[in-house]
Amino acid sequence: MSTTPQALPADLDAGLRRLRLSAMRHLAPELLVVGKTQRWSPEELLRTLVEAEIASRDASNVTARLKLAAFPVTKTLEEFDVGASSVKPVSLDYLASLEWVRARENLCLVGPAGTGKSHLLVALGHQAIEAGMRVRYFTAPALIETLYRGFADNSVGRVIEQILKADLILIDEIGFAPMDHTGAQLFFRIVAAAYENRSLGIASHWPFEEWGRFLPEQSTAVSLLDRLLHHGVVVVTEGESFRMKEARERGGRITSSTR
Repeated sequence: MSTTPQALPADLDAGLRRLRLSAMRHLAPELLVVGKTQRWSPEELLRTLVEAEIASRDASNVTARLKLAAFPVTKTLEEFDVGASSVKPVSLDYLASLEWVRARENLCLVGPAGTGKSHLLVALGHQAIEAGMRVRYFTAPALIETLYRGFADNSVGRVIEQILKADLILIDEIGFAPMDHTGAQLFFRIVAAAYENRSLGIASHWPFEEWGRFLPEQSTAVSLLDRLLHHGVVVVTEGESFRMKEARERGGRITSSTR
């Protein structure tokens, strides 16, 4: 009995190609040999081929969703330092379950810079993608710029519709830069469109009562927060900046001067 994989017959290869069963097409020659030598039943061989195709497609879909999400870095929940974080384990467990996304609730992370907000936001985005969900990630300035471009060519409605095809929209660094009147109105439009339809995950170093610092009108801040918090999970992060702590542990010198 030959143990060398042979090319599939041309018609079978063409059929698998037409059906876009690429994993089956590539693995079938080798698995046919293994099946013969191991005396697999036809069901075992078919099951192995089907499982390989499913695994290949799942991996491909994850890759596509990761590309769409456009995360700036790769962060996972396993890498999140729970012991050094002020986020309570019970809260972290609930967030990791993604029940809030399925319930179309919002997540609002608020706290000083360097206390794990961005890490947690991106890690939850990765968790959602692994669970088969679609995710989009933006910093607030990048989101406003994207909406501005749509506003300029009168396509902002379509831009918002495209963004809201995701199950979870993550908006980081809210308040990093002040918004002008148009930017604030565009931001409000996407929050209002997502309200009770999609989950938003947002992060800001500004406490809610100080959102008027970066928004041009207090009424805009009130309207935004009304929609964000109505079905919202609020997590306040506290403590020393992880980055500052790591720099000190490495022996770095931290000064308050800027140049």
